[in-house]
Amino acid sequence: MNFLQNEQFNLKPTVNTVSIHKPRVLMLYGSLRERSFSRLTAEEAGRILESMGAEVKFFNPKGLPLFDNSDSAEHPKVIELRELVQWSEAQVWSSPEIHGNMSGVMKTQIDWIPLSMGAVRPTQGKTLAVMQVTGGSQSFNAVNNMRLLGRWMRMLTIPNQSSVAKAYNEFTEAGIMKASPYRNRLVDVMEELMRFTYLTRDQSEFLLDRYSERSAEQTKLLVV
Repeated sequence: MNFLQNEQFNLKPTVNTVSIHKPRVLMLYGSLRERSFSRLTAEEAGRILESMGAEVKFFNPKGLPLFDNSDSAEHPKVIELRELVQWSEAQVWSSPEIHGNMSGVMKTQIDWIPLSMGAVRPTQGKTLAVMQVTGGSQSFNAVNNMRLLGRWMRMLTIPNQSSVAKAYNEFTEAGIMKASPYRNRLVDVMEELMRFTYLTRDQSEFLLDRYSERSAEQTKLLVV
């Protein structure tokens, strides 16, 4: 390991500042239906988070163009989504399961979020909770695939997750989630998201400091 002999690794976090503002949580849902159960689940989660002291904002995906790399990057909905992502310290992704996976609406939103925007890393180091709803028996295909995306976006995806089976049975006509083990699990997931957010939101620079990037920057300096 001689190549690391002069490398100084900063492996222990230090807390220089402690944020006092409410944790900022962005809610994304994956359906455009008028009575969307992924949206209703996200709204229930949002109310839970607010009761725990979070500031919650929703992105309405209606009107968001299909991902075309950069041709529609100046579209108002794309700009709105990216600004909300930068604002957030934590995110909740809630999708229906369609053909054994997350919906296209959900995936399009995630596709429009870049790994980097100049010196800004919109998602990296932020916490994430994933949820899904189904019209049939309980499944975990969508949440498992959203976990893959969360990892790719370099987010801190919490261990707990929510999967609501036969979601049409779980809400009142007013869109409020009924008392059930599903609702209890949803509270568990939001509680865990808040804990992880408090633990990590003031440590983003520490968490995103990487050996490979430091080495690349040092190489640039040597070349210059």
